[in-house]
Amino acid sequence: MEKLGGPGAGLAIALENLFPPLPSEVILPLAGFTASQGGMSLFAAVVWTTAGSVVGALALYLLGALLGRDRLIAVAARLPLVKAADVERTEAWFLRHGTKAVFFGRFVPVFRSLISIPAGVERMRLPVFLALTATGSLIWNTAFITAGYALGARWHEVTDVVGLYSKVILVVVGVAGLAFAGIRLSRSGRRRQGRQQRQQQGQRQGAP
Repeated sequence: MEKLGGPGAGLAIALENLFPPLPSEVILPLAGFTASQGGMSLFAAVVWTTAGSVVGALALYLLGALLGRDRLIAVAARLPLVKAADVERTEAWFLRHGTKAVFFGRFVPVFRSLISIPAGVERMRLPVFLALTATGSLIWNTAFITAGYALGARWHEVTDVVGLYSKVILVVVGVAGLAFAGIRLSRSGRRRQGRQQRQQQGQRQGAP
């Protein structure tokens, strides 16, 4: 980051959008620390990382737009425990709350990247998407860069605190996913059992 300066920080954040395991909670405070050491200006760190956030989000938006609703439903139909109706419900929810989801999603790990895909699928107006993404990313990036700048050599303390927040979010998402899978498997099992019972009843009724 010292060698590439602001553009390097922006590139790292753009890649973080495309590959969520690269944590912005590490990149941004480190950019702030680099700025405090004279490697770049604080203003440049904020501008470049925000530009990187927008570029990365735009790439995922275009991916969603290329994928389209019909392909997304076709893919969902091939996935275990997922139905086309799930996609349709998600679509209806996004049409009602899409602007809030895109803005506030910038403050949630993993979801920060993924929210750009349904925005593209639903063809959210591009100027609105870019404005919401830029504003949310500006707030998030400025907070972490400023913290890293203020803490200096102790910039990693920001990562330690936010790392706990990220883990809590991931645990909540994981539990929700397991609950969804459990409910869907339970319903599928009951439907299968009901079909078997009806078949057995039909066989008994048809027996001489």
